[in-house]
Amino acid sequence: MGVQIPDFTEPEREIARMLVERRYGKPVEIAEADSELRLDPGSDDMTLCPTLYWHERGAHFVVFKVGHERFRCQFFYSDADQYGTGREEYADLSLCMRTLLQVQSDHERASAAESARATGIEPDDIDYHGPSML
Repeated sequence: MGVQIPDFTEPEREIARMLVERRYGKPVEIAEADSELRLDPGSDDMTLCPTLYWHERGAHFVVFKVGHERFRCQFFYSDADQYGTGREEYADLSLCMRTLLQVQSDHERASAAESARATGIEPDDIDYHGPSML
C-alpha cells in the first residue's frame, strides 16, 4: 500500500453534495470513508482510497478517488446485488456521479416496471417515473 491517494477536495465534496441533492430534491448526508481497492487487476496489492458514501431509497452508493482526477463508482443493494456504470474509471467527478445516479435511477425504474408486470399492472400504468437528473 505504497501509493498515497489524495483526499477529496472541498470543491469535489461540494460537487457531490450538489448532485445528490439535485437527484433527490433534498439534502442527503454523504459520509467520507476509506476503501481498500485493487487498482491494478494484475496485482494483489491493495490501495487505500478516499471514498464518498451515501444511502438513499434502498440503494447504497460509493464513489472512490483512485488518483488525481480519477474516480470509480458503484451502487448496490446487498453484497450480491452490485452495479456499476459500465465504465471502469472517470477523469471528471461530475460525469462520474451524474452517470452513477442516472444508471441507478434507470435501474430503479426498470425494477418498478418489472414488479408491476409481476402483479399484472402494465408499466404504462405506473405513476413512478423517478426524478429528472439534470
